[in-house]
Amino acid sequence: MRFSLGTARQWHWISAAVSLVGMLLFAVTGITLNHAAVIPASISVTTVESEVPADVLTLLQDLPMAEMPAPQPVRQWLGSEHSISVPPDVAGEFDGMEFYLAWPGPGADRWLAINVDDAALLYEGTERGWIAYFNDLHKGRNTGPVWFVFIDVIAIAMIVFTLTGLWLLVKQASHKQSTWPVTALGLLIPVVIALVFIH
Repeated sequence: MRFSLGTARQWHWISAAVSLVGMLLFAVTGITLNHAAVIPASISVTTVESEVPADVLTLLQDLPMAEMPAPQPVRQWLGSEHSISVPPDVAGEFDGMEFYLAWPGPGADRWLAINVDDAALLYEGTERGWIAYFNDLHKGRNTGPVWFVFIDVIAIAMIVFTLTGLWLLVKQASHKQSTWPVTALGLLIPVVIALVFIH
């Protein structure tokens, strides 16, 4: 199949349209990640300490000593009494004395422990702000399978965008003498930095 100039242009703008928002997101968060040490963090910590009612304790005491999601009545009690929203598919662990559950997310860390002997709940949630949230999206940290697929799709669109851009450069180079010197410079600069300044 012949890959014409018109086809290259069509795929170039399609891939640009698909990856536009993702490319901007990853470019901006690339800057914020690169300067993370000088960007002030906005950290908010929520701690909950509470007595656990007998019916909730009974449910936990009957659990096998293994990894499993929190029972629905336990999650319902946490949500209604303490506004703690536990995802139903997150597995916790019960060792006979304590039920421990952690569910980190982008820009956030959350965990809780319920001690069945002391009938005590301890919960801690840490929110690190919007910049940390978008930085974690960039890294794919604790973002789930849908975002994992989204990153792949955007990456493929970016590859198509760059390869069709290269094809357009090849076809248009004869009309612009600076095409290959500028392209070579874009390749040479990171290579020199990597070889000379990174040890």
